[in-house]
Amino acid sequence: MWLLFALLSSVFAALTSILAKVGISGVNSNLATAIRTVVVLFMAWGMVFLTHTHTGISEIGKKSWLFLILSGLATGASWLCYYKALQLGEASKVVPIDKLSVVITLLLAFVFLHEQFTIKSIVGCILIGVGTLFMVL
Repeated sequence: MWLLFALLSSVFAALTSILAKVGISGVNSNLATAIRTVVVLFMAWGMVFLTHTHTGISEIGKKSWLFLILSGLATGASWLCYYKALQLGEASKVVPIDKLSVVITLLLAFVFLHEQFTIKSIVGCILIGVGTLFMVL
């Protein structure tokens, strides 16, 4: 099931880039990010209440709160930078560079989460890096 959701995520991420590039025309990138964030906020809380998972809020530990807040700050910074980059550059160049996050995530997962870094993942990182460079030059 995770694979289906991962594939759907990539489709929606692709749509996000194209829709954002069209929508951001003539709009300040910070304002556009704020509008997008409000929509995501309503959508996420809507799902929480629709699935009746709001009762779990009181069970969240301090460590989880801290890291969820830090993750939210990182997401906000990412979105602000992404929208500014989309406003200034071509989507076909901005998006591949944004997707270098895959390589960075693998490296951070190895260092901080002690996940395995295999020959396959090293080759994949190199290919993604080279592919990104090839696409933006």
